[in-house]
Amino acid sequence: MTEELNPFKIAQEQLDEAAKIMTLDKQAHAILREPMEVLTMNIPVRMRDGTTKTFTGFRVHYNTARGPAKGGIRFHPLESLDTVKALSAWMTWKCSLADIPLGGGKGGVICDPKKLNDYELENLTRAYVRAAFKFIGPQIDIPAPDVYTTPQIMAWIVDEYSKLKGYNDFGVVTGKPLEVWGSQGRGDATATGGMYVLREAAKLKKLNLKTASIAIQGFGNAGNYAFSLAKSMFGSKVVAISDSEGAIYNKKGLDFNKVKEAKEKKSSVQAYSDAEKISNADLLELNVDVLIPAAIENQITGKNAENVNPKILLELANGPVTPEADKILSERKIYNLPDFLVNSGGVIVSYFEWVQNQAGYYWTGDEVYRRLDTIMTRSFKDITAKQDEYQKNGKAINTRMAAYIIAVDRVAKAMKYRGWY
Repeated sequence: MTEELNPFKIAQEQLDEAAKIMTLDKQAHAILREPMEVLTMNIPVRMRDGTTKTFTGFRVHYNTARGPAKGGIRFHPLESLDTVKALSAWMTWKCSLADIPLGGGKGGVICDPKKLNDYELENLTRAYVRAAFKFIGPQIDIPAPDVYTTPQIMAWIVDEYSKLKGYNDFGVVTGKPLEVWGSQGRGDATATGGMYVLREAAKLKKLNLKTASIAIQGFGNAGNYAFSLAKSMFGSKVVAISDSEGAIYNKKGLDFNKVKEAKEKKSSVQAYSDAEKISNADLLELNVDVLIPAAIENQITGKNAENVNPKILLELANGPVTPEADKILSERKIYNLPDFLVNSGGVIVSYFEWVQNQAGYYWTGDEVYRRLDTIMTRSFKDITAKQDEYQKNGKAINTRMAAYIIAVDRVAKAMKYRGWY
């Protein structure tokens, strides 16, 4: 039987498994299996040559029982509604697990931003805001950068939304440039949060990170920062890194600055000379202490999970491990830390940015990192405590199910108290 790789079906399957373990009320389960609101938009955009091209865009509010929807906007040629729905579900659980007062949302546009010039990209962004104007806002739904969207795009959103409102409203999005009231620490927040989780996991598993070998799949924002931070924070040795073109491996370790230079000059990490060229698939099966999938979803599946061998698997990407792979990893006692714990640093610092925008008072970078560390560490300890609780009752659960049970329970209780069921 072919493994299901539809991201929303996977999100539902994960929820269903957690609901069964925790005996979730059937009414709450029914509400939580589907998004609350879905907006599909046809977006006409004036192109540089004077023609008008129509793009398809989405915005999903998955659940807002605990606060306004929160989630990024992706500009991607393979964007789909099912992907956006799945990501909005995972954002719901991510915000709940972190115990911040936000719900889950997500958005996207089917486009290839690499084929758009700045004029067209700005027109597309502003047209998206006009189409979604009544669907977003600081107390409704707060977008943020995601795949192929940037702080500049967030600034255009602020400007267009403020024009439509008739006054400045900087809290409509997060991930903005500092000059238009973004937050210190937002750029590396996803990776930094992941490193705090890795630190706590290493303590639990008695792994010395100073001598640990690390392989990272992906050299985008999260993977790039994970590479530099693993070295600067722990002194770890990153032995492999990849991008969409392929991967490189050197058991003695890679030089971050030289890898970055190769990527910038030749558009591929494989231009780095002092390493063996391997595939992304090979990278996942390397014999390393820590494996960090930091690229795209569905990378570790039922087909390759038997060959994945790290002491700690740190899911920095969204949905890199499928449910079938999850079962195999659990059976093999691979310590796998789930995405909506590991990569929640981005939304946590986005929450900080939103709070600062509401208050008109801004924190230092040290304050941001300290608060982020507190929440990431607390979430990790909540998960291990939940696992211990179930273990004592004779029902062993993996880290993903422990995270789901905590997150789903909080949302379900909020819905119950609000009278939704």
